[in-house]
Amino acid sequence: MSRRRNRKKRPERGVVEITDLASNGCGVGHVDGKAIFVADTLPGEQALYQPVKVKRDYEQAEMATLFSASPDRATPRCAHFGVCGGCILQHASPEAQVEFKQRQLLDALTRVGGVAPERVLEPLVGARWGYRRRARLGAKHVPKKGGTLVGFRERGAPFIAQLSRCEVLVPEVGTRLAELGRLIDDLSIRSAIPQIEVAAGDNHIALVFRVLEEPSTVDRERLADYERATGFVIYLQPGNESTIAPLSGEPEPLYYDLPAYDARLYFQPNDFVQIHGDINRRMIDAALAELDVGADDTVLELFSGLGNFSVPLSRAAREVITVEGEAGLVERARANAARNGATNISAHVDNLFEPAERPAWRPERADKVLLDPPRSGAAEVLGHVAATGAQRIVYCSCHPATLARDAATLVEQYGYRLTAAGVMDMFPHTAHIESMAVFDLAQ
Repeated sequence: MSRRRNRKKRPERGVVEITDLASNGCGVGHVDGKAIFVADTLPGEQALYQPVKVKRDYEQAEMATLFSASPDRATPRCAHFGVCGGCILQHASPEAQVEFKQRQLLDALTRVGGVAPERVLEPLVGARWGYRRRARLGAKHVPKKGGTLVGFRERGAPFIAQLSRCEVLVPEVGTRLAELGRLIDDLSIRSAIPQIEVAAGDNHIALVFRVLEEPSTVDRERLADYERATGFVIYLQPGNESTIAPLSGEPEPLYYDLPAYDARLYFQPNDFVQIHGDINRRMIDAALAELDVGADDTVLELFSGLGNFSVPLSRAAREVITVEGEAGLVERARANAARNGATNISAHVDNLFEPAERPAWRPERADKVLLDPPRSGAAEVLGHVAATGAQRIVYCSCHPATLARDAATLVEQYGYRLTAAGVMDMFPHTAHIESMAVFDLAQ
């Protein structure tokens, strides 16, 4: 049998009217009752599409030709848009991106949670380029492509994209991706460095090189030369996160300032901090404004990290009780509280996904509660939150579906009202949605 006869026939192209955006940022339309998801399209556009995956009730497709453009269409700033999987919404205007995220949030609350906010919060927006202060960059030595590639993975593929720069990373790093690749090329362990963690503070930028083999003396000298030339602080990670250590000396810890609260928070390169510093400051302001903390209030904060909310909360409240599952973060939270003179914070370590029937940290009464859980949400602690009798809850979420699920629980089981909700554009040009919801105990 000939190779030609063995070749699989490509699915036929078609024309579709895009009517909406799906949660993954793809435009969606319908042809003969079947949903067609077309990357890089917007509502109101007509496009010729090429299917890449065909299922019985839907197709995933690439845009072959755009016949009519939406007024919301924008020219992507990044030369690698469409190849790199880091951003998927650069073809939409800033306003359209935020509107999409707000719509996704409200739809999730209604569809998943069966609830709707009494008030829609004004979206929190900030810098759209050069904002990303935390990232995990892949690295791969690929001689056929000229050396080591450093960056994010290709869209829809496991390979590292061949990038010259990244427009959303802090510029000090985003403009040096090719340079970092050349640095790795010059090392004897070039094939044993799979990733570089980026962590940018207000004082300096840390790069954590994951090393699967011990660097030679010459390797260390080359890395030290690069450190001196750029001002980066380089760390090496030969094993798990506990093995991260500076290449040389004892550098000053990373920190970021919260001037409105006269606070400085220190963190380690592998610690969780919010990606977008500007939006983080606005988020704190908005959360405290919605909580409306009084001088006699006890505030319970769950999933509290290293003190991002608790130190600002301490400036207004009588007492702040914080709980976090990672012991290292709690240690840093206590140190940050001490440095900032926040003597009214008590920090506790506990697994909030498996809390005790009556956790030691749960107060008899809390006036206000702040939740900032990971993507999986806060389902396991909602009963404890309700048991405090808190009059108001502010819930910061990074996943609309779990927020909606938890909102339904708070409303239906524990007698709260969803009084407000809105989005925070923490990740411009991506489909990632950060949001804030406010719950009041029904009278």
